[in-house]
Amino acid sequence: MPSDDLVRSDHDAPGSDSIFEDIEQVGEQLADVRAGIGRVIFGQEEVVDETLITLLSGGHLLLLGVPGLAKTRLVETLGTVLGLGSRRIQCTPDLMPADILGSEILEETEQGRAFRFIPGPVFTQVLMADEINRASPRTQSALLQAMQEREVSVAGQTHALPKPFHVLATQNPIEQEGTYPLPEAQLDRFLLQVNVDYPDPEAERQMLLVTTGLEDRTPSQVMDAAQLMRAQTLVRRLPVGESVVEAILALVRSGRPGVSERDEVNDWVAWGPGPRASQSLMLATRARALLQGRVSPSIDDVVALAPAVLRHRMALNFAARAEGRTLDDVIDRLCEPFK
Repeated sequence: MPSDDLVRSDHDAPGSDSIFEDIEQVGEQLADVRAGIGRVIFGQEEVVDETLITLLSGGHLLLLGVPGLAKTRLVETLGTVLGLGSRRIQCTPDLMPADILGSEILEETEQGRAFRFIPGPVFTQVLMADEINRASPRTQSALLQAMQEREVSVAGQTHALPKPFHVLATQNPIEQEGTYPLPEAQLDRFLLQVNVDYPDPEAERQMLLVTTGLEDRTPSQVMDAAQLMRAQTLVRRLPVGESVVEAILALVRSGRPGVSERDEVNDWVAWGPGPRASQSLMLATRARALLQGRVSPSIDDVVALAPAVLRHRMALNFAARAEGRTLDDVIDRLCEPFK
């Protein structure tokens, strides 16, 4: 059996109380953030939590759901509540990389003609890429450097993006005509893929009453960028039990065909998650613990976040699709030993 000794960061010596005070303070702020979002977004608590987990982990999020489920509204509300600058781009097939990154223009100055860089909408803290799969592959690839390195290169010059920087992208899973599926390399850049489902009856009833009346519910700012970045640092300081580390390794490695000992993986999975999945799951479990006011993550966090971390980092083969299998079914089977 693995030891439950905690893997601590260098910032916190055993017995230090500073991390507990920080967790309590940030936990109170995050409770206010969730309450502020709840004034505008009805139901969808799991989606809201997983979105906050992504931001606390310093990652990017892919929201998958049919139109009208408040995906865009959620991103706008997050920018307001967290005090972050936000911009939205509507992805279309004719959208060019310069429309996102920016471009250089030639202008007259006192010293003569010179090029000046005009930043694009990517120069913000929260970038909403609506229907990202409608953008052409050339435009999709323009986001790769921004998402991974937090900088863009235009005309041989490198420009740093604001801190923090997060891409929250949406996809419509129904209408696929005129779309360009995201390549695996870019999908792997998203920390989580969150499937947004229909709201429950009570949440939809409340939505009807509030959004069609005279009451105007506007969110208010609770945190700012500096506080969010401190919370992101705190996530990385949280100690992790050795049993949680072993569970993450075992779960991710069991999803790789040819390496896994599970028959369903070798029979149904075309390719499995890479090391970035393990890193993402480790960060996400820490962030979930902080969001819930706990000092360290548990195996329950690993099981809860496994679908969102793994579903866009695996692919089923033809035989599995012909049998009607889904990735969530496979991931649920992989999680069974840890429940």
